[in-house]
Amino acid sequence: MRLRLISSGALPGALNMGTDEALISSVAEGTSPPTLRLYRWSPPCVTIGYFQSMEAEVDLAACASAKVDAVRRLTGGGAVFHDEEITYSLVAPLGHPLAPDDILESYRLICAGIVAGLGLLGAKASFVPINDIAVNGKKVSGNAQTRRRGCLLQHGTVLLGLDARRMFSVLRVPSEKLRGRPEPRAEGRVTSLRDVLEREVRFDEAARALAEGCSKAWDAELFPDRLTPTETAAAEVFGRTRFNTRAWNLRR
Repeated sequence: MRLRLISSGALPGALNMGTDEALISSVAEGTSPPTLRLYRWSPPCVTIGYFQSMEAEVDLAACASAKVDAVRRLTGGGAVFHDEEITYSLVAPLGHPLAPDDILESYRLICAGIVAGLGLLGAKASFVPINDIAVNGKKVSGNAQTRRRGCLLQHGTVLLGLDARRMFSVLRVPSEKLRGRPEPRAEGRVTSLRDVLEREVRFDEAARALAEGCSKAWDAELFPDRLTPTETAAAEVFGRTRFNTRAWNLRR
């Protein structure tokens, strides 16, 4: 099978989510093939799951002070702080080999590509159902998906580095969890490639490894491409009119 590979660089949170929405539209309409996108975030961003409350999960005043974006995703799951990482999204029509009816199986198939890419970097990773990837028993990648307009969208992160203090300065954590534990959720449970490999892994290196790993694990040809002008325009519209609005981000 063939998939389009797009590296869209570093974008603001609303535009990153708008781009995922634009890809769903183009793949659903049949004007674009199944697509794997690799990207990052500038400025850093907190995303919350579709069903979460922004005000319950995120300290918006702290975000504004630290110049951190905050946006609601199309997918479910918990709040995520995006900073030192590489993020991917995969959009494919339902029934595609990577988008079977069985949701757990689709996670397993797609995450196998990420696991393979991490292996090329020297990290012995494994898929942990339902939707995590771990190294040495600690989570290094979280993944989430939704199914809309006859398409699967799965996106996920791989932590290149982790600054837990900065993360929890913008995420809300009950005060009793903070007493004596400055990294309450991350402690003992989350890791990064910097910690695992004891070296810095830059975005470009990670992107090459993930693309190669996905190609091998999926038995797929990935051909480099760019967003079409229509997708670029749609991403900007979705970013501006949905993902950058209070009505969307504070809807719950």
